[in-house]
Amino acid sequence: MGDELRQAAEDRLRQDLPHSARMYDYYLGGNTNYAVDRDAAEQVIATFPAVRTAARVNRAFVHRSARRLARDHGIRQFLDIGTGIPTAPNLHEVVQREAPAARVTYVDNDPIVLVYADSLLRSSAEGATGYVEADVTDPESLLEVVRKDGCVDLAQPVGLSLNALLHFVPDDRDARGVVATLVAALAPGSYLTISHCTPDFAPEVWAAIVDVYTKGGTPLQVRSRAEVGEFFTGLELLDPGVEVAHRWNPEPASGPSLISDADASLYVGVARKP
Repeated sequence: MGDELRQAAEDRLRQDLPHSARMYDYYLGGNTNYAVDRDAAEQVIATFPAVRTAARVNRAFVHRSARRLARDHGIRQFLDIGTGIPTAPNLHEVVQREAPAARVTYVDNDPIVLVYADSLLRSSAEGATGYVEADVTDPESLLEVVRKDGCVDLAQPVGLSLNALLHFVPDDRDARGVVATLVAALAPGSYLTISHCTPDFAPEVWAAIVDVYTKGGTPLQVRSRAEVGEFFTGLELLDPGVEVAHRWNPEPASGPSLISDADASLYVGVARKP
């Protein structure tokens, strides 16, 4: 990425308001965050001490589901929207361990992600990675820049990742329409992966968390299991369907007995486009 593009991104950084990606980085123990992010994140932690656990559970699901698509379902292209601040191992590192020739396009509209995007572009020799800046709430424009980037070919099956993203797309931004538009552009045999915060296990706690984010300038809409399931309309869900994140095909070292559903507070699913 050129110095001018990086400088432009740095000039757009807002250090006076908390940002969801930087707060998530703080939950994961990262240091790409500011005092305003840490203050807001600590308000969430005071309300929901397990938020750090939920962030780790989400990250484990992202890796687990991507590995499964690459290893068991032959997916060799991934489109990761809402990439967030790079944290090793990044998605391309996970899937290229299973399939070295895999290609990954990352998409985000957060300037801080652009600043650190170089770490997303260190592909295996056999594969490729790309990064484009676009807003998921304008899916047609997003698809256009992805096509121009050319790292992934939407005419071939793609693993579309919308992880920890859609709860930042409220109904008044047409979240279901956004997903439908993106899925419609994918080739048959593609997969949609979603993780999404839910209030189902602790509604009062999540009402308070929504308030923290909203007051910080980031709209947040958490959704029920049924509402998350609506994003997969017309697709073929892989077993076990829409499930709490740590219960979705757990691996030996992270069995569901170690974490409560309330601590995770995430629904996830992976579905195939017929």
